[in-house]
Amino acid sequence: MAQSKFALISVADKKGLVEFAEPLPNLGFTILSTGGTAKALRAGGVPVTEVPQHTGFPEILGGRVKTLHPKIHGGILSRSIPDDQAEILQHGIEPIDLVIVNLYPFSVTVAKGASFEEAIEQIDIGGPTMLRSAAKNHQRVTVVSDTLDYLHVLNELQHGGTSPKFRMYLAAKVFFMMARYEQSIFDWFRYQVDEPYNLQLAQLAAEPNSR
Repeated sequence: MAQSKFALISVADKKGLVEFAEPLPNLGFTILSTGGTAKALRAGGVPVTEVPQHTGFPEILGGRVKTLHPKIHGGILSRSIPDDQAEILQHGIEPIDLVIVNLYPFSVTVAKGASFEEAIEQIDIGGPTMLRSAAKNHQRVTVVSDTLDYLHVLNELQHGGTSPKFRMYLAAKVFFMMARYEQSIFDWFRYQVDEPYNLQLAQLAAEPNSR
């Protein structure tokens, strides 16, 4: 029997989620997930293992810390080289081969007139960390940050696995989307701070390559 592969799914935008995840168990994947994503998958009849079951560590700080754990990031960042494989075996870490993450809708929340506290809680921490880890390790890991890529990813997985060129494209897309996401948070912060700091931030934004 082939060794199970692991897919980590944690999404704010659940459009197409069940349809994408449904074939994964038949392709040999054990699905790891969190919170609302795990609930949506179960409601759609997709088997899922919650991250705390996998890591042996509960969600803490009101859900602020869910996936920031060595069993998650060691699983994502481990390479296929002997030293990494020996180390993750030593620590009981399972390699994660597929990461599907999209982020808290910060810009949408702010546009609706959210309070300062609500906006702060929409600054995603675990999501960007998983995306960046998976994109960095794209030589082994397939990272999906956009629901528009679901069909293409599934098609490649169903025909033997994702190609190196496709994984590199998906990784590059992560960093583009992350840059746009971080920019939206910076733009919001600029208007929260008092003078003279808001002016200094405006000058920083106007001369991004001055440092």
